[in-house]
Amino acid sequence: MKKFTLIAVLLTVCASLFAQEEKEKEVKKGWSFGLLPTATYSVDNGFQAGAFGDVYYYGDGSTYPDPLHKISWEGSYFTHSHRMRFYLAYDSKYLIPKMRVNASVTYVGDPLYTFWGYNGPAAVQNYDVWSSRKLTLANGNNVNYYGMSRDMLRVLANFQGQIVPHLNWAAGVNFWWWRLGNMRDNGVVINKETKQKSYYDTDLTLFDTYKALGLVKDSEANGGLALEVNAGLVYDTRDIEAAPSKGIWAEAYLNGNLLQQKYLKACVYFRHYIDIPIHIPAGDPVFAYRLAWQQTIAGETPFYMIQNVPLLVQRNMISEGFGSSNTIRGLRENRILAEGMAWANLELRVKLVNFKLFNQFFYIALNPFFDAGIITKGYRTAELANVLNDNKLYDLKLENPLLGQSSSLIYDASNINKLIYSAGAGLKIAMNQNFIISAELAKCFTPGLDAGLWIGIGINYQF
Repeated sequence: MKKFTLIAVLLTVCASLFAQEEKEKEVKKGWSFGLLPTATYSVDNGFQAGAFGDVYYYGDGSTYPDPLHKISWEGSYFTHSHRMRFYLAYDSKYLIPKMRVNASVTYVGDPLYTFWGYNGPAAVQNYDVWSSRKLTLANGNNVNYYGMSRDMLRVLANFQGQIVPHLNWAAGVNFWWWRLGNMRDNGVVINKETKQKSYYDTDLTLFDTYKALGLVKDSEANGGLALEVNAGLVYDTRDIEAAPSKGIWAEAYLNGNLLQQKYLKACVYFRHYIDIPIHIPAGDPVFAYRLAWQQTIAGETPFYMIQNVPLLVQRNMISEGFGSSNTIRGLRENRILAEGMAWANLELRVKLVNFKLFNQFFYIALNPFFDAGIITKGYRTAELANVLNDNKLYDLKLENPLLGQSSSLIYDASNINKLIYSAGAGLKIAMNQNFIISAELAKCFTPGLDAGLWIGIGINYQF
């Protein structure tokens, strides 16, 4: 009887401990809101002012950490480039049974957008000389040789449905409207007493040079429209979408434009997340890597769409440009414009600490990384070769009227297949495993592409 009583007491204590453990298990129900000011900085656009956030609905918590519905938004302004961004997005795997819906509306206004030329390393540039307001002409105007203006409106809707477990079909449609032109420069006050302003010379730019040489066609120089449709397959075994600890996420699809200048692109992405069984209190480290390839296989991409990186699910507000935060970190924004690009990203994700605050679950993580890529198909290489053969593609003589230096090529075709690589590290702060604030530093080691110490602050892991 005593033995029976002792066993009963032990079972009761164990049940109580188990219940307490279940009670403390990380589960979120109902609504969760993430709201932060966009007080960030980047070398391309300067300080960012505004706000952004995510709204999550978890229902009864049975799908946590995946939400039933997610709404993302942003409204912001950048002090250096005067860029304005407005964004509203919706994402759900549960709105329609056995189907994922991803939709968004985005507007970006860039009065001082940067254009570096075609084909990355082949586009020789002197950023320090040409992009500073300190470089003054005789008429008092200043030079931003890589400046132009760009306005973009994008409306997209993408869908996925299950074929068999972990394998989905995917299809979607993306509408784009673009307006391009010379810089819209409001000037900078250089004398507070007289209110004298310093302006850029909007007629002395690489964009104007490319237009004059026919490298930017007349039909696309002012912008245009695009209606892209995509279709393909998605294989997904991730345990958590926002920051997986294990699994594979792979996509293969075609993306084509039906309006104006038509083209067809092939896109292949393979992402692998590997749990490293070093059991630390905050969680096991994760080794994550991505292998990616995107290339135009028919037609030609118009100038206003060449920077676009088609994605089936948008993790960030803008998915464009080889360089910056979406592809190869450590490069200037949209530094590499090409018809085809292959790249790889490797990073180690280590959770340093996790904690609970204001009834929300947080963790802090570190992610050292290495990025590399190479151009697989150049953009308008035949046209560039013709211009080179005619000895036309030379910079303006700097001594007339600028700095007294000799003329130099602004394009060198021998550099087009250079390996582009960079390394760096990032810090992540995550709330409820979904709302992730990211800050990353990187350095590019490819000659001619070095952007100094690159800083990227935003949301989410890169992949």
